[in-house]
Amino acid sequence: MAAELTLGAEEELHLIDLRSGKLSARAPQILSRLPGESYSAELQRTTIETNTAVQTTLGGFRADILKLRAGLVEAAAPEGVGIACVGTAPRSEFADFELTSSGRFARMQEQYRLLVDEQLICGTQVHVGVSDRDLAVEIAQRVARDLPVLLALSASSPYWNGHDTGYSSIRSIIWQRWPSAGATGELGSAAEYDQLLGDLIATGVIADSKMAYFEVRPSAHAPTLELRVCDACPIVDDAVLIAGLFRAAVRAAELDIEAGRPAVVAAPPVHRAAMWQAARAGLTGDLLDDTAHPRPLPAAQVVRRLVARLRPQLEELGDHEEVADLAETLLARGNSADRQRAAFAESGSLDAVVRLVVEETHGPAGGPPPAVAALRSYRTRAGDEAVGPGARPRPAYERIARHYEELTPEQLTARMRAGREWVATHGMTVGSASGGQRDFEVDLVPRVITAHEWVRIVDGVTQRARALEAFLNDVYGEQRIVYDGAVPRAALEQSPGWVEAARLLPRGGVRAPIMAFDLVRNEFGDWRVLEDNLRNPVGAGYAIAIRELMDEVAPDVPRPEGLFSPSDGFALLRRAVLGAGGVAAAGAEVTRGDNVGLLSSGPASAEWFEHRAIAEGAGLVLLGLDDVTVDNGRVFARSAAGAETSAAPLDALYLRLDVELPEAVDSAGRAIGREIMEVAASGGVVLANAPGNGVGDDKAMYCDVPALIAYYLGERPLLEQVPTYRTGDDAELLTVLERVGELVTKPVGGDGGAGVLVGPSVPAAAVAERRSAIAAAPAEWVAQEVVPLSSHPTLVEVDARIGDLGAVLEPRRVDLRVFVFATGAATGAEADFEVARFALTRVAPAGSMVVSASQGGGAKDTWILHG
Repeated sequence: MAAELTLGAEEELHLIDLRSGKLSARAPQILSRLPGESYSAELQRTTIETNTAVQTTLGGFRADILKLRAGLVEAAAPEGVGIACVGTAPRSEFADFELTSSGRFARMQEQYRLLVDEQLICGTQVHVGVSDRDLAVEIAQRVARDLPVLLALSASSPYWNGHDTGYSSIRSIIWQRWPSAGATGELGSAAEYDQLLGDLIATGVIADSKMAYFEVRPSAHAPTLELRVCDACPIVDDAVLIAGLFRAAVRAAELDIEAGRPAVVAAPPVHRAAMWQAARAGLTGDLLDDTAHPRPLPAAQVVRRLVARLRPQLEELGDHEEVADLAETLLARGNSADRQRAAFAESGSLDAVVRLVVEETHGPAGGPPPAVAALRSYRTRAGDEAVGPGARPRPAYERIARHYEELTPEQLTARMRAGREWVATHGMTVGSASGGQRDFEVDLVPRVITAHEWVRIVDGVTQRARALEAFLNDVYGEQRIVYDGAVPRAALEQSPGWVEAARLLPRGGVRAPIMAFDLVRNEFGDWRVLEDNLRNPVGAGYAIAIRELMDEVAPDVPRPEGLFSPSDGFALLRRAVLGAGGVAAAGAEVTRGDNVGLLSSGPASAEWFEHRAIAEGAGLVLLGLDDVTVDNGRVFARSAAGAETSAAPLDALYLRLDVELPEAVDSAGRAIGREIMEVAASGGVVLANAPGNGVGDDKAMYCDVPALIAYYLGERPLLEQVPTYRTGDDAELLTVLERVGELVTKPVGGDGGAGVLVGPSVPAAAVAERRSAIAAAPAEWVAQEVVPLSSHPTLVEVDARIGDLGAVLEPRRVDLRVFVFATGAATGAEADFEVARFALTRVAPAGSMVVSASQGGGAKDTWILHG
């Protein structure tokens, strides 16, 4: 064979101060204790490179890496230093860079400046023996299609400069900034490659051939072909897998060359796109396939296709069984980026991530043994909140998962039946899209929100509430934001939520004392605000009731320490309603008491259960439009006989109507809503969640909330939101019409999930119909990028016709509705807000990403933990 197919590797490893978790610049001291033929200095003094001997088998390759790591660990120990074989050290910062003392490195820093200063990165270079340089150059062209997969398998650098970059391999993105990085372009021989190097050196942009930082290159110092795209791998077996695949790809290319088969080569821009996609998503999303015209496929499918395509060469080399097993193991547990993000999600601390990568680097070839056993039958997926790679429960869910796994299918079915009976007995119903009421579906597997996640959520939604309350007071008052040109007047007055009569209400009160925010958690564990709810926030009564259901039906599910109780939720809501009048009440010539009513549209309302639950729990008088009257500038409740009551007047009304108050009429046709508005305008009654609040939560205004935060608070958003397109804008309309099948489209004034179309999940006919509707009335729609909502284990009954009668756990998509109450008398951005210590987790039906109860969704208990 012209390709000897030997193996070798150069591993770059970060030095980590074991006390602080930060990078340590002790490379010179540590290298003084190590043999120079196996260990060497790198550009930065926080990194050491190891160099294996030439190996012929994967077993020898693995043993050599383990031996070199053990030697480095031993030499570093006296310095209080450990090693981390990852693309970026999780707690590295720009200020950590310390240049290794050498003339060559000093020249590089002088010439490249920031490019050198940011090189706190480590890779693993794999060498495969190819002594014929012409052959090596030709093979390099042919293996290019497999490089994105190898990068995705190795991805280990999600954190850089103390933040999650959103990439699985930010190292490869940083590396691409070098002028000599990337692909070489088409080359036919070693002479052409050498000419390319000569031309690059002649430009003065690079100093020597060592700076040819191509993705794959003939080695500058050995008769090998060198793979340079991969992040450093903390688990040795991941590096072994990559070496096995690369060697087989080299052999496959050699055989194709011998047989005269044409190369499968994507155009350079498409290849760059494939590499970027691998760096961005790693194994959690799609990768581009290995064809000349690549298309996205699930990452696991692309990995398995590569193993299958290389099977003949793997078998020839005696590696197939081992490589196939290693590939499945890696897919099951995730790459290093996945594991790092999981560690951060559990603790909220980069220190935990540092401990993980050091433990994996110091540990055995297969990585540290899993702390918990895998669930037997759970179908895990990327982004599952409770079950991580390898179907192993995440720490916060270990006891909960084991509890449910130990129950028999029959016991699970009985538990579910008891839950449905509780719902029916307590009348917990919701409206359905087809009209009428249905029993609310409540899942019995609780969702856990850890203390550090809750702190971030509280800070983010409180900021958002302050900005939106300031906006409502402004647009129904002085309209400073309009006069400053930040929001066009037409955008307000054409909004479906605008109510002109709301400008008559007294200034100084809190217009939205009860808000709700829908949050989603993507596959990387990041929280996003999906929607704001200011008009008629629904769900607080359901969330509190679900905890009661769990306490009665499933009291044996292990409760974690630090679990918040929702028991004070109704008292907090009552305080918010009473405080909504603010200084307006004080300025009115009215003696204010605490007689509060909940004004409902009645039993026909979709949330009638919640109206009753809140009225009872918060001590509010539950009233319909026929139950109130206006007399002498005050609002009174009627007596049971229909006559005006002699009781004290109502001081505040919490509005839970299906129409805006000015449009409300009683059964006799009396415009009772307008009469109440007149009383409220004179200060005779406080309206909690006032008419017109919908201008702050329609789908088009959602786009501007970051700008509102900047305008009213002078701050940046603490929680990001989903990219959203206004189709009323001509430029964005064209984009949306081209991509309806890729986006989520919604009516601007819609709520309850009505009219939501998830483009990738519906037939082409539905996409075409929606495209026509948007084109006919662009201002009535918005479009959003699809967020791959996180999933959560949910109990599902198994149909007796297709299996054993019982129930199993299956993943379902979820979101989180969080409630914010105004608890002080100040108005606008100065109002005091408190986030309720309960939340409603909404659960989508099977195969859906729409969680709204009116569209068939259910809910589950949300266990919020405090530190």
